[in-house]
Amino acid sequence: MVSFQTHKGAKVPLYMDVHTIAGGVAAGDVAQAHLADLKTQDKYDVRYLRYWIDEPNGKVFCLVEAPSADAAANVHREAHGLVADDVFQVQEGV
Repeated sequence: MVSFQTHKGAKVPLYMDVHTIAGGVAAGDVAQAHLADLKTQDKYDVRYLRYWIDEPNGKVFCLVEAPSADAAANVHREAHGLVADDVFQVQEGV
């Protein structure tokens, strides 16, 4: 069974995307990219909810409600060009 979150009255899948950035990543840079996502997301009916960072290993994990993985990727692509390496549809545990 797929878990859904409610967004604008409709059921929308939840995704976790994973970015790998060679050489590591700075928290401030990720924060700026996230803000750009927030400014772009409404155009694609997407909601970026949270993100996590592993700075020294260059890993960024984004939690997003989106009608599809492609819609989530389109936000990243337009907002800052850093498209995820992997996208997984997830469901929240209890």
